Amino acid sequence: MTETAPVRIGFVGVGGMGQCAHLRNYAALPDCDVVAIAELRRNTAAKVAAKYGVPAVYDDAHEMIARERPDALVCSQPFQRHAALLPELLCHRKPIFIEKPLAGSLESGEKLLEAIENSGTWVMVGYHKRSDPATIYACDAIRKFRESGEIGAMRYVRILMPAGDWIAGGFWDYVDAGDSRKDLETEPVPSDMDAKGYAGYVSFVNYYIHQVNLLRHLLGESYEVTYADPSGVLLAAQSSGGVAAVIEMTPYQTTVDWQESALVAFERGYVKLELPAPVAVNRPGRVEILRDPGNGVTPEVMSPHLPWTHAMRRQAENFIAAVRGERPPMCDAREALEDLKVARAYLRLWKNV
Repeated sequence: MTETAPVRIGFVGVGGMGQCAHLRNYAALPDCDVVAIAELRRNTAAKVAAKYGVPAVYDDAHEMIARERPDALVCSQPFQRHAALLPELLCHRKPIFIEKPLAGSLESGEKLLEAIENSGTWVMVGYHKRSDPATIYACDAIRKFRESGEIGAMRYVRILMPAGDWIAGGFWDYVDAGDSRKDLETEPVPSDMDAKGYAGYVSFVNYYIHQVNLLRHLLGESYEVTYADPSGVLLAAQSSGGVAAVIEMTPYQTTVDWQESALVAFERGYVKLELPAPVAVNRPGRVEILRDPGNGVTPEVMSPHLPWTHAMRRQAENFIAAVRGERPPMCDAREALEDLKVARAYLRLWKNV
């Protein structure tokens, strides 16, 4: 790959998220060539390839990699497949993008991280909220406030994530030719849980792991879970620097809206972040910043105009840039393991599992 040549991407799986959250975006990037698809559903794969102009289709990922020699892989699979599938792919020493979280359990995640770190390549985990222009703007503002002390110390971070319409019409062009689906290998139930406990863990991870990850991203440091209310609505935490934090999980729900938000509070101001539905297209989040320094200075509230793009597209751009060596991956496997640790600690406090 020369410095100016497009990055050659091979897709391993083109299900709903593979197509509508990822392939749609990679296929539109001028510095990316999607050279092949590996997909067990042959008819669906052929139709998807024709739609996006992908020149080659394979049943087997290893054959695809050997023949097409992609620079990197986008492996959009159910997360309980990661620890079963990724060790097979790591031998090719290609950078890999996967969906969140790293694995279906902390035990599997630890084994997978070891395999990744011994493989000679790296994995970027798909926490797309980090790539939203609003999150990037908010985190930059938070960093500058912490460094300058302009509005005092960070005191509190709150994330609110009600259940809602996360698709936001984003699957309107999903292609499914009706092929039968095969049962694929998934991770085993971890040794420290029974099947019921594991089901509870997977349910929490599936829906709220984005917020677990975003909380650390906004804090800029690690944190520990300190309380889980019995109703399952509130997770309370404290950061390594002593900042209080909470995640509010569906205190109410919406049917045709998405109302995810974050508040990062300082002594004399705040940074507010509102994020769109995960699969919404060409919609960035929104940022609002309050500065109230006191001493007779007039308080100010500002909200920047952000570019008309969306987190999934920006995430694809960030993966391509990481493959080129222009920047590190937005979230690597080692940090992603921390999310599984938080989820495990929360489940112990919440369900005593």
